[in-house]
Amino acid sequence: MSIGTKGQISVFDHFMGFETATMGTTMLPAGSNGVNYVSVNEGSFAATVDEPGGILAITTDTADNDNCFLCIGPFKTADGGVIMEARLKMADITTGALYVGFTETLDATTPVMPAEFDTVTMTYNGSGGMVGLQFDSDGTTDDWRAVFADGGAVNSSADAQGTAAGNAAVNDEFDVVRVEIDPNGYARVYLANDDGGLKLVKEVNAAVVTPADLQFAVVGIENRSSAASVLEVDYFHARGYVDWTQ
Repeated sequence: MSIGTKGQISVFDHFMGFETATMGTTMLPAGSNGVNYVSVNEGSFAATVDEPGGILAITTDTADNDNCFLCIGPFKTADGGVIMEARLKMADITTGALYVGFTETLDATTPVMPAEFDTVTMTYNGSGGMVGLQFDSDGTTDDWRAVFADGGAVNSSADAQGTAAGNAAVNDEFDVVRVEIDPNGYARVYLANDDGGLKLVKEVNAAVVTPADLQFAVVGIENRSSAASVLEVDYFHARGYVDWTQ
């Protein structure tokens, strides 16, 4: 075991520049500071030049369920906890679904939404843990929903259909999402939109994820029809810590 002085792993990208304009279908660089991406089929990246501060525009391919996930990691929550935060907006919220937070399951070639909301039912995909905020235009009522699950099942201390934020995404308006997981697996999800600063959507004081499992911080968009969806990301930040026991 060797211990150094740089124990914090912090990635932040304001997308003042990025690596590629055409998506591939394997894990590749998307930003200039440690942000990667995975996607189903190929879309495109572009700089949003009519707004200040550096904004990455993600346009999916045009088939139903085509998607793209920006990702940072993986991190191990047991090493000191993890946090992520992103500021983002959709041009048209009726065209797709969003997931922002942490997920253990992230396939490098055919990623899927960790959680999907259809009509009034939440489905938790994959075998790994997840904590995040999701929006799905397939839902009967539009809203952001906080989700806490592992092994394809909701945590017993969370809400089975997700916890509604009471403040849905709006076309072309930025939201900020922040997700925190403690070293013991306890977790919190926050949202900020046109009401002002970050507000707690849901806190679960129980082990939502297995602390030793690896988690990716992700910002994901997926089509809900046979048409492209556009997501603009102003910034993406994630932080974890080094495992000094290795």
